Amino acid sequence: MLTLGFALFLGLAAGQSAAASPLAAAAPTPSPAPTGTATPSPDPTRDPNDPPNEVDVPDVTTLAAPSFQLPFPCGQKWTGNSSASSAHRSYEIDFNRGSTADADLGDTVVAAAAGTVVISSHQGSANGFGNLVKIDHGGGWTTYYAHLNVRSVKAGDRVSQGQKIGTVGKTSKPGNNISPHLHYEVRQGSGYPGNIRKAVFNGVTFGYPHQTLTSKNKCGGGTTNPHTPGEVCGAGYKVIDSAALGSAGTVYLLYNAGNGYNCVATLKKTSLGTATATSAFLEVQGKARVTDSGSFAYYAGPVRAAAAGKCVKWGGKAGSATYTSPFEHCG
Repeated sequence: MLTLGFALFLGLAAGQSAAASPLAAAAPTPSPAPTGTATPSPDPTRDPNDPPNEVDVPDVTTLAAPSFQLPFPCGQKWTGNSSASSAHRSYEIDFNRGSTADADLGDTVVAAAAGTVVISSHQGSANGFGNLVKIDHGGGWTTYYAHLNVRSVKAGDRVSQGQKIGTVGKTSKPGNNISPHLHYEVRQGSGYPGNIRKAVFNGVTFGYPHQTLTSKNKCGGGTTNPHTPGEVCGAGYKVIDSAALGSAGTVYLLYNAGNGYNCVATLKKTSLGTATATSAFLEVQGKARVTDSGSFAYYAGPVRAAAAGKCVKWGGKAGSATYTSPFEHCG
């Protein structure tokens, strides 16, 4: 009976969120899931507000929380409110900036920190999240971006801080009519809702229950890359060599003794937060070279390959500087 009562309470709380929130307004039926997107099957043993990941990523241990920024483009001013919705259980935040109910519809939403997309789907009738993007940042840290009008990334994508991941919307479960806003959460570890953490932006904890902030996301500047080679390559990888790329960055060679794989990552030192040409490559002797090359805000890679008992050639580029090793580290 207690279990049934608790489930009914959650259902009522989700259904009442629009009515109890000043953000809520009469709206058309929420947008359906995009064509070809499968709705996750419900798991009766799991809280619907803790949907299962759609992809698995390595468990990366970090010493501190990621350097989160406001999930909106640089210079935009947004007001967050954690107390306006009866559906909130802890430190969740609903963001708006417009003066009318539909003013924010379609506004760009960006990643609060770099990571891997582990959920990108419409949650259907499972919960009130609607179009949801969840990003895994390593160390057990994840962020949730809910009610999106459009999702611009798919599960498995690696995203950089400040990269567009969708737009503000009002998607939810059928019959749960809400006005456009971004529902944002930071979680660490498991055990919903106890794993919801206070949001921190630009190194400062959000001023609960509500505060207006100006985004510093991808505004450029900064002198320290918030990422490490071990974080980029994943758990079990240790740095065994590195080469400076002038003042623009450093390329690292790592090895995982547990699985016999090498990994290469190039970390930038300049133009942090701004997408610039960066690359990393790894070539196992006798096999084709694998390269990650493009315009990245913080790093290129990880590039991994099985190399136990083999010689490897590795290197990368940042700015105008490049490095290519000879075949080495044979073993």
